[in-house]
Amino acid sequence: MEQAIAQAAAALAQADALWIGAGAGMGVDSGLPDFRGNEGFWRAYPPFARRGLSFVQVANPRWFDVDPELAWGFYGHRLALYRQATPHQGFALLSRWAARLRHGAFVFTSNIDGHFQRAGFAADRLVECHGSLGWLQCARACSPALWPTGALELDVDGVTFRARPPLPACPRCGGMARPNVLMFGDERWISVRSEQQEAAQLEWLGRLRGARLVLIECGAGTAVPVVRWTAEGLARRWGGRLIRINPREASGPADAITLECGALEGLHALAEALGEAGLPRHGGEETGATRARAEEASAQRLRGPTALFSLCSEAQLPAASRRSRRRAWRRASAASSAKSVR
Repeated sequence: MEQAIAQAAAALAQADALWIGAGAGMGVDSGLPDFRGNEGFWRAYPPFARRGLSFVQVANPRWFDVDPELAWGFYGHRLALYRQATPHQGFALLSRWAARLRHGAFVFTSNIDGHFQRAGFAADRLVECHGSLGWLQCARACSPALWPTGALELDVDGVTFRARPPLPACPRCGGMARPNVLMFGDERWISVRSEQQEAAQLEWLGRLRGARLVLIECGAGTAVPVVRWTAEGLARRWGGRLIRINPREASGPADAITLECGALEGLHALAEALGEAGLPRHGGEETGATRARAEEASAQRLRGPTALFSLCSEAQLPAASRRSRRRAWRRASAASSAKSVR
């Protein structure tokens, strides 16, 4: 792996812009579960093992209709888990590298934990393609409005993993609220926030003409391969060099640089190859006052004057982008459902 690390470090040293792709494996070094396979999921949630419910079956919006205590028990526990975890030092390394580049960085993640924002990355340089636990919506999608999760805390039974009332409600219709997260078999996910983020990413990419783009993908698996597909597609279209860091599924296109290791290990190895001594305690220059002001400005734009925000309608986004997103998710969802049945 030493040769691959040297190649990756050389590419990064010459880069003008950095695209960061992150899947569930990015959070493992922060102590978060990646729910890889039913056994891993059931170890984390024994009550679902007793009922024979897989992650694919539990992460389904129908539970907010038929058993909201179960639904909010699962997502409420995850919300608390993500809040308690601290983003590992690999986030700080990525932030430090991004701060040195002429065009900075853009993040594309399928994770819903909000850890990139907590690590100092700007909210307006981020795509959360599966949404975020930091935002709520109506479970019946009575309107396109979203509102911040804020300091919401669910009373979740530590044995049954069921949430006790009161449960979050929609401020418009009074019905059940749910996280603004894309679930399996989800027809009610309000996607406008993620689509606005994707529009910002396209705008950023459009400014990279002639720039040397490096893509670092961390912990993105093949079960739901949206991050992998996006990284490979951008590398082809924009002529970027893809560095894939994955302990079990590191294979990729012929011209990709692959590191068969965990995210933190791979990023630390890159730092050493770049001659950087030690790991930063914080996120480097990008977590300073300038970055904080950018995040607050972006948050103000998203919140709007009423704290309920409704972004551009889906019709305002390119039709091809909407179709490709839905097609990719349907394929990934079908494949994951088939695996859980087997």
